[in-house]
Amino acid sequence: MRRRSFLSAAAAMPLAGFTLAAHARGYTAIDLTGAAIGPDYLLSYPDGKPATLRDFRGKLVLLFFGFTQCPDVCPTALSRAVEIKRLLGADGNRLQIVFATIDPERDTGPLLRDYMAAFDPTFIAVRGTAEQTAKTAKDFKIMYRKVPSGESYTMDHTAITYVFDANGKIRLGLKHDQTARQCADDLRQLINPKKSGFSEFLQGLFQ
Repeated sequence: MRRRSFLSAAAAMPLAGFTLAAHARGYTAIDLTGAAIGPDYLLSYPDGKPATLRDFRGKLVLLFFGFTQCPDVCPTALSRAVEIKRLLGADGNRLQIVFATIDPERDTGPLLRDYMAAFDPTFIAVRGTAEQTAKTAKDFKIMYRKVPSGESYTMDHTAITYVFDANGKIRLGLKHDQTARQCADDLRQLINPKKSGFSEFLQGLFQ
C-alpha cells in the first residue's frame, strides 16, 4: 500500500493542471494536448539501434515507463494494453505500445525483447544508459527511484501511460486506475475525432 500511494502521487503531481481540460473534452484520461512533455527521446531498441518516437509517425503511441522485475504495476499496465488493442478491433493495429525501462542496469536488450513478447509480439521496448534514462525521465516528467529490497532492490516510479497521436504530438495521460474500456473509449476519440457542431452546420449548408 505504501508503494502504491507513492506511485499515485507521483503520477498526479506534474499533471494535475490538465484534469479540468480532460473532463471538458470528455476524456477519462488526463488531456495533455499542448503540454511540454518529451517530446521525444534518444534511446535504443533491444538490438542496440537508435530509437525515437518519430519512428512511429502515422500510429498512436502508448508510452509507459517501467521495469521487467516490477511485481504488479508494469504487468498490469501491459496486460491492459493488450485488452485495449482487442477492444479497438481493427483500429488496434493503429497503436504502437512502447515500454521504456527505468532499470537499464538489469533490463538488458534480450530480456526486454522476451518480456515484450510475453505480452504481445508487436510491443516494443527501449532502453538507454543510466544518464540517458535520467534525462528521458526528466523530459517526460517521470519520477523513479531505487528502493532496497533484501540483497537487491526494486523501483518506485510514476505509473502513467502517455499517448501520442499519429503526428507525434502528446495528447493523453492514461491513469493507472483507468479500465481498458475507458482507455479504449478515449483512444477512439483520437482515432475518430467528433466533428464540432459548427463544423457539422457548415457541412450541412453545402450538401
